[in-house]
Amino acid sequence: MPDTATASATEPILSVRNLHKSFGSTDVLKGISLDIRKGEVVVVLGPSGSGKSTMLRCLNRLEEPTSGQIIFEGEDICASKTDVNSIRERMGMVFQQFNLFPHLDALHNVMLAQEKVLKRPKEEAERVAREQLARVGLADRAEYFPDELSGGQQQRVAIARALAMDPHVMLFDEATSALDPELVRGVLDVMRELAQGGMTMVVVTHEMGFARDVADRVIFMEGGYIVEEGAPEQVFEHPTSERTRAFIGQVAS
Repeated sequence: MPDTATASATEPILSVRNLHKSFGSTDVLKGISLDIRKGEVVVVLGPSGSGKSTMLRCLNRLEEPTSGQIIFEGEDICASKTDVNSIRERMGMVFQQFNLFPHLDALHNVMLAQEKVLKRPKEEAERVAREQLARVGLADRAEYFPDELSGGQQQRVAIARALAMDPHVMLFDEATSALDPELVRGVLDVMRELAQGGMTMVVVTHEMGFARDVADRVIFMEGGYIVEEGAPEQVFEHPTSERTRAFIGQVAS
């Protein structure tokens, strides 16, 4: 008789099956399938327009899939009866733009969704907010407003805000691409620490060093398809697809 605990441990936390997404007559995703396991860090690479961000936004239904199936913690999140807000509470997302409320300081930006969505009491929301700001290295910036923070600090506030909701998976959509180069490292360091702490992460990025160092698996997308996937050393050192080889050569040069 199989060990139930062992079997459940190997079950993917997130499964995508034959995912398609079209905008009008334009097919952006053309049958994406992948499994993501608990604690895994999956980095998604590919040229602009390959469908990376669209796939990520479909995972928590910020974009509605045209067809296909997305199973998150055993639940088909594309089903009509699905509580999408419940899904998004468990699937944190960090965008390219920080999307902070300019009239709220860092502390209250991190508190707001806890109070409104999770219905946490103010005292608990503040305690969690301060813990998460400390986690991203901003304990001393809690009372600063967004326009008093650098872009990198604002992005770290956005990460703290997502973490304060106790997500089971974190999605990062080009989280460093709007930052000046000298500010990128601080955000990537926070993401590295999350990965080392066992957070399940799906990361769309052009940061090759991060992908090499942190990813358990790298996925290369082009033209709405997954062209290649594997361990970082396999994808970077021995890509099987000519398209992957050309992309890595171009980015590395």
